[in-house]
Amino acid sequence: MKVVKNSGHIVEFNQDKLRHSLLRSGAQPHKVEFILKEINKNLYDGINTKQIYKMAFSLLKKEANVHAAKYNLRKAIEMLGPAGFFFEKFIARLYASEGFTTTTNITLQGKCVTHEIDVVIKKDDKVGIVECKFHGSREVRSDVKVPMYILSRFNDVKHNTHTIFNTQEAIDNCTIATNTRFTGDAVAFASCSGLSLLSWDYPEANNIKTKIDNNCLYPITCLTSLTAAEKEKLLILDILLVKELVNETECLEKIGLSANRMRNVIREASGICNYM
Repeated sequence: MKVVKNSGHIVEFNQDKLRHSLLRSGAQPHKVEFILKEINKNLYDGINTKQIYKMAFSLLKKEANVHAAKYNLRKAIEMLGPAGFFFEKFIARLYASEGFTTTTNITLQGKCVTHEIDVVIKKDDKVGIVECKFHGSREVRSDVKVPMYILSRFNDVKHNTHTIFNTQEAIDNCTIATNTRFTGDAVAFASCSGLSLLSWDYPEANNIKTKIDNNCLYPITCLTSLTAAEKEKLLILDILLVKELVNETECLEKIGLSANRMRNVIREASGICNYM
């Protein structure tokens, strides 16, 4: 069975890959097999992968909002755009959960020019910068030009010391983070140049996906019980993570949710973080 990816590329339908994604959502194996059977009934040669995703999401949502929300994770990251400002803050949250002190959107003076830096992180007296490359479509990859450009910025800012976390500090390292993927050349150049990369599935054991799953850092945009407008309001209130929502339920009142809606949202959010 041939399917068409969003990029237009035609590939073989990979049921095992879909099964793995469904299982990662937390759905029980027998539920996953039921969903796969239902999807197979509606498959046809040339179907778009987006249609398959929508079918899977709809069937999961009928089973449990929690599973649908987790299955919706990659799309939820895309919803932190379109400008990428919230993605930068989300990346800072990922590092903060690992014991880093973080700050976002600051300007540093390099040897030659000033630079707007997306995220600065500090741990064990080492300070690093994280430059974020946000893409609105998962089919778009960050190519070799991205690390080439960011390397020049890193080399410029590391020439000076900077007052960032209340003391004069030198920039020790640089990471490039993207919500999609890097091309092979981008990975090779970054590795050769001493830059670190972070993407949806790179590095293999410590990528955005695994960081989210391991530390329950699900963005609020994955919630199925909120509208897009309500999610936007919460992001503006600096509520980025589902577990922040669980701990600060009063923010739901601020965006005008009824008591019944609030209960539904908290139920879903608590289930995602296993707080129930």
